[in-house]
Formats: sequence, structure tokens, C-alpha cells
Amino acid sequence: MKTTRISVTGKKVQTIEADLLVYCLAQPLKKNSKTAPPCDALIRQQVKTAFDLGDFSGKDGETLMYYPALKEETAVKANRIMVMGMGKINQETDASAVFETLRELGGRLAGTCKKVNAKTITICLPDITMISPGKTSQCLVEGLLLGDYRFEKYKAATRKKTDYTGLKLIRFSGLNPVKSVRAGVKKGQIAAHAACEARNMANEPGNGWTSKEFAAYAKDLASEYGLKFTCLEKKDMENLGMGGILAVNQGSAIPPRMIILEYTPEKKSSTLLLVGKGITFDSGGISLKPSAGMEEMKYDMCGGAAVLSAMRAVGEEKPDIGVVAIIPATDNMSGSSAVRPGDIIRHFNGVTSEIVNTDAEGRMILADALAYGIKIFKPDGVVDIATLTGAVIIGLGHHHAGMVSNNDPLSDLLISAGKTAGEPLWRLPLNKAYKKQIESKVADIKNIGGKSGGSITAAAYLAEFVGKTPWAHLDIAGTAWNFTEKAYIPKGPSGFGVRTFIHLIHAWKGQKFNR
Repeated sequence: MKTTRISVTGKKVQTIEADLLVYCLAQPLKKNSKTAPPCDALIRQQVKTAFDLGDFSGKDGETLMYYPALKEETAVKANRIMVMGMGKINQETDASAVFETLRELGGRLAGTCKKVNAKTITICLPDITMISPGKTSQCLVEGLLLGDYRFEKYKAATRKKTDYTGLKLIRFSGLNPVKSVRAGVKKGQIAAHAACEARNMANEPGNGWTSKEFAAYAKDLASEYGLKFTCLEKKDMENLGMGGILAVNQGSAIPPRMIILEYTPEKKSSTLLLVGKGITFDSGGISLKPSAGMEEMKYDMCGGAAVLSAMRAVGEEKPDIGVVAIIPATDNMSGSSAVRPGDIIRHFNGVTSEIVNTDAEGRMILADALAYGIKIFKPDGVVDIATLTGAVIIGLGHHHAGMVSNNDPLSDLLISAGKTAGEPLWRLPLNKAYKKQIESKVADIKNIGGKSGGSITAAAYLAEFVGKTPWAHLDIAGTAWNFTEKAYIPKGPSGFGVRTFIHLIHAWKGQKFNR
């Protein structure tokens, strides 16, 4: 993965050599203000001139770029100066909205750097009184690195020497305390790198990322950060009675694996279990998907990628709570041994399930992972994440992930974490009426409940495997790729969920939920 060096400096910005020097200005709060946005003396005349001409007022999305005059007394060593508008920000502005403004600004800046081939930049941090300098730098770094993302592993033959390769050096200047800014930069780097790793996994083709690669990546992660790595192989699953993942894997030539990573601090306050769907390619099985767009089904492992990438951040930040990650991994193919509609399977916890549709496979592998993880690790809370249903896209589009939970405090924590991360969640109901839809005449449950409320009935299936453990399910089918267009979210996989999990862990603080 390409690395971008980031530093914090106290040097005068005009003395720093860079391809681009950047200022961020807020729009005056007064409507129809006749005064240009307040700014540094170095850019004041240019900003005033642009303001008087009606070209720049500090509105969100506005930019002003110019080339400094190389006069002895006002020498600026940067090749270009760009001023970026942030819109109106006051004490009443919601903090999460400011975080998102900064991330978007960072994403737009990364896009501009690509256009002008800028590889080294200096940013004068804006002084936003309602949030700390550390938070300001963190959000800008996230936006910059996420916006600068590219996946070109398989494009060596068509790559040109003149192609832009991304940012090499970012310098921050202008705000104290420097220690706070550096801490924010570090947090932003960790979160952005983790999300980019999830994007990398998702961008890999189905023949380049299988259960084997999932396990190898997790093993390397464990070695790098001192985590405990366990991989349940097919024989282990047979001995444990994991009928869900075994059934989904029946039509595949590649064996299934259940990857487990454990982080345990010396003074563990509580334990959070994260479970991510790892379907590395989903053909639908015998209930075959339409061929149009099926290539996107390599993204069906985005939940597993989010969980595994979040563990990278856990390894770097070393929180005071225990975190366990489980990724049940397999592809879903239609080979001669594939599970058939009408088959009945038995899950790890003994619950039997009638398979009505083999394309409803995600809930089948998650069920075994949830039941196993809760029994073995006895977590204080569990969150699963999956590209589970097309139904959630019908209900929420590509703008919110769906959430179903059996616990209000856990639900509230997740919604807050998602809001802070710019990854919004929308809670859906779950009651006996939805659970009734998955009742089977020949087994304990069936794996689909009809078209009505499809994303909720999928969650109702999972609810059979968590008991009274505080649990939340995130359906990211609409946000894992083709997420709401943002400057820092490229086309394709978004890395959705990684930064939400990081913020959830930050806010956990030894949480003990009522069961």
C-alpha cells in the first residue's frame, strides 16, 4: 500500500517548499456580508480581490487558486496557493457536520492535487473554535488519505510514467498545541489506512481473494500486532456442527475457513465481538443471480473486510477493551454438490433451517459464527456487519446502512459512532411479526421470509443465534459500494463500517449492557 508521509511543523508557511500551499476559510456568518472572510496576511489581498469580484466568499466547495509572485520581500516557496471555502460554521453547528465538512474538504483537496500533479502540500490548519485542533487535523487527514486512494495493482501494463501516483508529503502548520495536532494526525492516519485496506480487499477479484487470503492476512496482522490468531478449517467445522457455513460451501472447490483474531489488553474492562460476512464471491448458488452485474459480487465480503481492517486499528491503538473478530469465509458457488432449495441444515447451536433460497447465504454463515463466538468468548456486546440484502437498498438507498438491534444502549452507541464517522445508520424494527415470517413447517426456521421486510427478516434469522446477548446487525449492502457520492469516497468499495467500529471502540469504555 502506498504510504504518505505526514508531519506537523512550526515553520512559517511561506518558507516551506511545496507544490501547493492550502488555506481553509469559513464563510462570514452575516448574510450578504460585504467583508471578505478573515484570513492570514499572506493571502488577504488575493482573497479580498476575489471577494470584491464575487469569485470567492468562503462558501463550502468554493476554491481560489493563484500563483504567488516571487518578490524578494514576500517570497513564497510554494508553487501554488489555494484557498478553500468551508461554508458557515458557528457554535450551533453540529460537531459531526463539521467533521464531515473537513473530510469532504480533504477529499476535494486530494482531487485537486491529482489535477495539478501536486505531490507535496502544506496546509494551514483552520481555527474552528467548537472542535479541537486535534480533531480538525484528524478529519482533514482522513479526507485527504481516503480521497487519495487508488487501486492499481492489476494495471501495470497500462500504467504510464506520467500517471499521478498520489500524495507523498503532507505538512500541517498553524495551530497549537502541536501535541494535539500530532495526535489527531495519527488517529486520522490509522482510521484512513484501515478503511483503505478494507477497500483493497474488496477490490481484489474473486480469484485473488478467497478464504485462504483472508486467513493469511489475519495471520500476518496477528504477528505484526501481537494478536491471537485462530483458523477453523473445514474438518473443525464438521466436528463442531457448523452446518450453515458448510452448506454454503458445498458447491465450491475452495474450502471454507472461520478466521478468529483476539485482542486482549492486560486490564480488560469488557469484550466486544465483531463478526463480518466473508462471502468472497456470491453466484447465488443454485438460486443463481442474474449475470448482469454479477461481477460486483466479489464485494460480498465487505463486512469481513471491515472487521479485519478494524482489527488493524485495534492493534495500533491498543484500547483498554477486549476485541474479538470472527470472519466466516467462503464463496457461494453452484457446483454439483451445492446445497439445494428445500434442503434442511443444522447450525452450530442445534437450530435447524430449511433452505428456501440458496442466495440467502450470508445469514447462514453468520449464524454459525455468532453462535460460536458468543458461546466461546461470552462478549458483553456483539455487532455483525454484512452486505446481506438487496431489500435494504430498496428501503434506504445508498445513503444509510440498516441496523437491527435487541439493545437500545448498544444501538445508540452505534448510531453515534456512525454519525461521527460520516457513516450513517438507520435503525429498523424487529418484533414477533417479522420473526413469524421465517417460521418453517419442516424445520425450526427457514432462510428467507418473503419479499416484505426482507432486510428485517434476514436480521430475524440472525436473532435466533444471539440469545440475550446485546447485539446489533448492520446491513451494508447499499453502502459497502456505490455509497453516497462524496469527495473522499471513490466509486467502488467505500470501506464502510471500519471507522464506525473505531469510534465505537473509542466510546465503549468498559460498557456493560443490561441483558
